[in-house]
Amino acid sequence: MLWAGRMRLGTFGILLMLVHASAACEFGPFPYRATGIVCRMTKPAALLLNQETAQVIQAAFRNAKFPNITGERSMRLLGKVAYELTNIQVNDLSIEQSEVELKENDAIHIAIKNVTAFFKGTLTYGYAGAWFLQLFHSVDFEIESSIDLQINIKLMCQKDQVAADASDCYLTFHKLTLHLQGDKEPGWLKQLFTDFISFTLKLVLKSEVCNEINFLAQVLANFVHDLAANFVRDKDISVDISLASVPLIKANYLESHHKGLVLYKNYSDVFSDSVFSPSLLTESRMLYFWLSEHILNSLASAAFLDKRLVLTIRGQKLQALFEMEDTEAQRKAVQMIFQGTSYNDSVAKVWSLAHPQISLQPEGTVVKSLVAVEVSIFPLGEEPLMVLYMEKEITVTIQAAYVEKKLILHPLDSRIEFKVFKCTADPSGNDPSIRNFLQTMISVVGIPEVISRIEPALTSLMNSKGLNLFDIRNPEIITRKGYIIVQLDFSFPNHLLLDFLEKIL
Repeated sequence: MLWAGRMRLGTFGILLMLVHASAACEFGPFPYRATGIVCRMTKPAALLLNQETAQVIQAAFRNAKFPNITGERSMRLLGKVAYELTNIQVNDLSIEQSEVELKENDAIHIAIKNVTAFFKGTLTYGYAGAWFLQLFHSVDFEIESSIDLQINIKLMCQKDQVAADASDCYLTFHKLTLHLQGDKEPGWLKQLFTDFISFTLKLVLKSEVCNEINFLAQVLANFVHDLAANFVRDKDISVDISLASVPLIKANYLESHHKGLVLYKNYSDVFSDSVFSPSLLTESRMLYFWLSEHILNSLASAAFLDKRLVLTIRGQKLQALFEMEDTEAQRKAVQMIFQGTSYNDSVAKVWSLAHPQISLQPEGTVVKSLVAVEVSIFPLGEEPLMVLYMEKEITVTIQAAYVEKKLILHPLDSRIEFKVFKCTADPSGNDPSIRNFLQTMISVVGIPEVISRIEPALTSLMNSKGLNLFDIRNPEIITRKGYIIVQLDFSFPNHLLLDFLEKIL
């Protein structure tokens, strides 16, 4: 069991979310060209996460299973002395200092200094003297130790995902003092077992504590990978976060590269012309995400295939659209379209006729889509009647922001081109007033209404994955030609502790 009351996820666990090394994976000659998602964590983020490393080390000490230690020693006059140390466990532990260093092109180095640990257990011993005198005793003991701990975490790729190797682990003992119960035992006995423990227990501690750290690192690697995979999955739509290339470990940041292929039922995504280069990201923020334009296009295509790009508007919402202004042209258009039927007995359906096309530009995200709109009325006692049908190509530029844990989409400008227009009140299409009114209505309130439905839907989806549990600070969403960058600072994500404990307890 992990120490649920105090344990925190530390540096060597959280860093695995962002950095993946390649030891057992093969990549093509131009791996960046297959990169759809990039994560970069800078040194300030590593230092922040390192604040919790001490708690992880405490968990490793407390959860290490120390074996019983048995043996015998020959003593002059007393003969052979047999001994056994049992029920060895950590009684108390404190850590004075923890440091992290990113060793370029090598490993994440963690130095834990001045670990004060108290171990307790039971010492049972017996000896047969030269005069065949046999005595057997049991006494409780406590060991006070002062230790430095160094860990070099190698990050490897196995089966296209992260695997952590924390076996490069060293314990240096500065103090190891044995206290027998009441210190009433003979001085020679204390000296005998102090010398013994100084050698044997060091080996046991090194083995068991380092094994526990290595095990915990691997469990965390799997946990974080599953967490990330779940974040980019919704029902039948998911994103492949397999590694696309060897990661970068620099002195000031860690960087991992992922394929980012969209998966949907039998839909297979292909991507080989990424524009990513490490120079596209800076080091001024704690965390960066780089996403290719291709991913957004593929997600939009998957949403279209999954029939998610459908919107129904009725009642007060419909009324708000068609009564955006009180003018003679508006009243005439409403009367001709709805023929006196109330909005509560009418419905408008909006859906995409083809895969939306997304283009990322410095001014924002440009979305181009062929959209159909159908308005039907349900006169009392009569059959439903479709009174308006139109197909139009809409191009809108959108700027995105994340404010107070909500996604904000702001439309900058839009262009509308009618492709098909059918209205029962104007079957010949000779009356331009209805079309002119509808074009204005779509630009002024129609597009904002659709966006206002998308905002909470995407926010709710992200919150269902736990994004709202993170303390995200000053996030920025920056669009460039062909890609988008999300950069932010954050506080330590304590909620991950609870998620992790639920997985393993």
